[in-house]
Amino acid sequence: MRKGKRTPNLRFDDVAVIDIAEEGKGVGKAEDLVLFIEKAVPGDVVDIEVYRKKKNFGEAKITTLKQPSEHRTDAFCQHFGTCGGCKWQHMTYEAQLQFKQKAVTDALTRLAKLDVSHCLPIVGSPADRYYRNKLEYTFSNKRWLNDGENRTYEAVDMDALGFHIPGRFDKILDIEYCYLQADPSNDLRLQIRDHAKKHGMSFYDVREHTGALRNLIIRTSSTGELMVIVVFAYATEEQIRELMGYVEREFPQVTSLLYIINQKKNDTIFDQDVIAWKGPEYIHEHMDDIRFRIGPKSFYQTNAVQAKRLYEIARDMAQFKGDELVYDLYTGAGTIANFVAGHVREVIGVEYVPSAIEDAKVNSGINNIHNTKFYAGDMKDVLDASFVAQHGKPDVIITDPPRAGMHADVVDRLMEIEAPRIVYVSCNAATQARDLIVLKEKYDVVQVQPVDMFPHTQHVENVVLLELKK
Repeated sequence: MRKGKRTPNLRFDDVAVIDIAEEGKGVGKAEDLVLFIEKAVPGDVVDIEVYRKKKNFGEAKITTLKQPSEHRTDAFCQHFGTCGGCKWQHMTYEAQLQFKQKAVTDALTRLAKLDVSHCLPIVGSPADRYYRNKLEYTFSNKRWLNDGENRTYEAVDMDALGFHIPGRFDKILDIEYCYLQADPSNDLRLQIRDHAKKHGMSFYDVREHTGALRNLIIRTSSTGELMVIVVFAYATEEQIRELMGYVEREFPQVTSLLYIINQKKNDTIFDQDVIAWKGPEYIHEHMDDIRFRIGPKSFYQTNAVQAKRLYEIARDMAQFKGDELVYDLYTGAGTIANFVAGHVREVIGVEYVPSAIEDAKVNSGINNIHNTKFYAGDMKDVLDASFVAQHGKPDVIITDPPRAGMHADVVDRLMEIEAPRIVYVSCNAATQARDLIVLKEKYDVVQVQPVDMFPHTQHVENVVLLELKK
């Protein structure tokens, strides 16, 4: 059967939902088919209709909920099921933690063939709403039309400010209320959207690459500082003045009001100039007694409360005595490096993005931290034998790579360096398991600690302590 062919007449009754997949769909089986069922929760018994079938699996929707799972709960967001975020909202938070723990242990057991009987219980997030300190919205003249809406476009307002529809790069869901970021995030988004419409400002057309308004980024912090970044595309100076002046007047609590003009074919802003309309080009975040400066392009964990707990776990696993040389790989803005610097002799941080390294140096400077050094470059090229010879063999390596995990050459370098301890922080247990397949030849996995950074999503962080075999 051809890929993606629809089979609307294929139905199954009394399907038991036994697991949940990453994209938020429940997993069941019928007639040798693995079924991914929209809005199904493990423990449900359902009648389903398969709307897309491939050789060994199908995608389905519930026609009748015969028996609801004990893990099922009502989704609290009006956009649940359409928006691409928070796909586990229909499952209790306790169940979410249970299945995230299972995802970690399954990956390490199945892929890396590790004994994870010593895996510690997952650390849940104290807050499951309003936990993010950064959100990025997209302006679009191609609004997603919900069921029941008039689809004769002539009579419909098609402008939207919100999130991408899953699988549709050109369709944006207009968000009325989002539970991810605390006030005034929702008011900012809605008033900016409405003011732009009122003054006839065009929203971006991603196919034609036209339009005045492109993106809106809102960053909050525990210090009470607030950053708003408006990304324009083909706006006039008058339009820029009108909108930025409006935000300044209506939201005096914004401490850093910035804008960017991006006329590229992609949304990345790392290579774009930032123009300050009001205030400095940064806000601050605190973690213990460390102060971090966060700019419009800075990376900082979006769940700040859980980030502190994550870094405490990494620090405690490292068992610092005070005289260690530490390598912090994929250091980003030096958050972990600066966080542990007061507990060790020296920290050497390495990161691919040069601007992030500059942030790391600034963060050391504003905290009077003098025992850190930071280097920018591709990890597999920087971390060579001469680098180790210059800086010394590390006592502890902390590595926190992106979702793709570490490059194979980097894993090989860790095997050659033979640091006594490695603390591996990962946001993808599957790629972490892939790297551990190699590392376990020389290292014992002695501690595993999952941490939930993103409630109502499938994402889970995992921290692993490896000790060099005697």
